[in-house]
Amino acid sequence: MDRGDLASLTAFVAVADQRSFRAAASRLDVTPSALSHAMRQLEERLGVRLLHRTTRSVSVTDAGRRLLDQLRPAIDQITGALADLGQERSRPMGRLRIYAAGHIAATTAIVPVWDRFLSTYPDVNLEIHVGDGPIDIVDRGFDAGIGPHDHAPADMMAVRVVGPMKVAIVGAPSYFARRRPPRTPDDLARHTCVQYRLAMDGSVMEWPLARNGQTRRMATEGRITVNEVELAARAAIDGLGIALTFEPFAEPFLRSGQLVRVLEDWSPTFEGFYLYYPGHRQVPAALRAFIDMVRAARGAPLVKCPLENPFTRC
Repeated sequence: MDRGDLASLTAFVAVADQRSFRAAASRLDVTPSALSHAMRQLEERLGVRLLHRTTRSVSVTDAGRRLLDQLRPAIDQITGALADLGQERSRPMGRLRIYAAGHIAATTAIVPVWDRFLSTYPDVNLEIHVGDGPIDIVDRGFDAGIGPHDHAPADMMAVRVVGPMKVAIVGAPSYFARRRPPRTPDDLARHTCVQYRLAMDGSVMEWPLARNGQTRRMATEGRITVNEVELAARAAIDGLGIALTFEPFAEPFLRSGQLVRVLEDWSPTFEGFYLYYPGHRQVPAALRAFIDMVRAARGAPLVKCPLENPFTRC
């Protein structure tokens, strides 16, 4: 059966229900002559008369009645499925799958709003997958991805969901009780630093520093290596060395006094994260609602920073 047969069978059900070509044609938004021609073609293809017709009335033949009894549940199911799709255009529902390129992207963009999002939209199931770098989100069945702007393919829509983030270089008061805090980047050579191993190539990251247009990348030494900025902050809290992390992860511990900030004048700001998705037409209601909520929560300014995020280099 081709698509033309499905349309003809749907038209047959309408004629049988209305018992009138004119009324059925009005319901289907076609002309009565076009509808009558479609019914004759259907009968010729099937080799069975489905309708008795005169200039005054229309009725269903016995064969037409048997076909109608079998067709109606299927037509009703199709109509219901289309109605559900119509609801989805206006009401967020179903499963929303989002890929986050790294733990930082998930923590800064999704975690702050996921409780409110699920409470606001009880018909949505949220699935988050955290990976190490860019992937083909369409091929992997994701509705959207979150990562640095250069992870978004050129043919996709991209909106900023996390504003620029400043680096924080921190250590515990107990650590600085034993060693003088660094005043210049070169002073880091005399300190134990928490190493950060990049997931994509396995290299140990050099610390990116910047001040007044001057940039430097510092190789540091230390006895502990991590691959998460939150874990780096935790290592610093425990006095294992100086760590390079982001302000959002360090701020609570700076306020509580568990961490002390150093080299703030050498701490650069890096571009935040973007949510990217295919196309700008017929965006699923759940995805549109998520984008709106994340952007409203962050209040992220549309400012592009020139420095790449060292923790997401690939």
